[in-house]
Amino acid sequence: MKPLIAVTTDVKVIDPYRWHATPSSYFDAVVDVADGLAVLVPNLGERLDIEALLDRVDGVLVTGSRSNVHPSHYGAEPSEDHQPFDKERDATTLPLIRATVERGVPLLAICRGIQEMNVALGGSITAAFQKAREIEDHSYPWEGTMDERFALAHDVAVEPGSCLDRIFDGELVRVNSLHTQALDRVADVLTVEAVHKDGTIEGVSVTGAPGFAVGVQWHPEYWAATETASNKLLRAFGDAARDYAAAKSAMPLAAE
Repeated sequence: MKPLIAVTTDVKVIDPYRWHATPSSYFDAVVDVADGLAVLVPNLGERLDIEALLDRVDGVLVTGSRSNVHPSHYGAEPSEDHQPFDKERDATTLPLIRATVERGVPLLAICRGIQEMNVALGGSITAAFQKAREIEDHSYPWEGTMDERFALAHDVAVEPGSCLDRIFDGELVRVNSLHTQALDRVADVLTVEAVHKDGTIEGVSVTGAPGFAVGVQWHPEYWAATETASNKLLRAFGDAARDYAAAKSAMPLAAE
């Protein structure tokens, strides 16, 4: 059974249409590695029936993006350091993440996604990376080929016995770095599972979640077909979605 995976999008204005789109690397990871079917989630805010969506899908992948969560969602004043924004995405993904976690639908949140996950559940973001893009291991490579920009840049320390530790099975985890912001105050319901040596939070899970609920600051989708840690994470997400789909199909139909 191939699980149906909801994939979040960004709002883009292109010649002169408004598009709801996401990079193909996320679809490639869902289809080729997680062995699922991908469906785009438009940024409709309150017009999106989240409960109906979650009734039909078996997993949610929250993608990365150049935009950042608007600071009003975590009690900060917006500034140039926080930009760019995508308010329509915020209005869609933040309630979607909360509902996904509550329902126990498998969730994987990547880069902007881990930041959305933290904010949606009560945490905050720091814009320090926006002000100092050349700090060790965390610079944002604006130029170069895609392989150069997404190159593995540094190791992360994974918490022993954590969800990520079980997924990586003791493997040394080396990750890429394309983020301009990072987690600040961690939501009470999140457990930190991976960190950089400077203390930057690289991975979290939802404490006591009824289903797979993991966020990572790096981009495993880009190397998921070839790099083992990235491959293991996307396969684990696909397996969780498959298990969820199987359990859902085995449930008796509600009485008329």
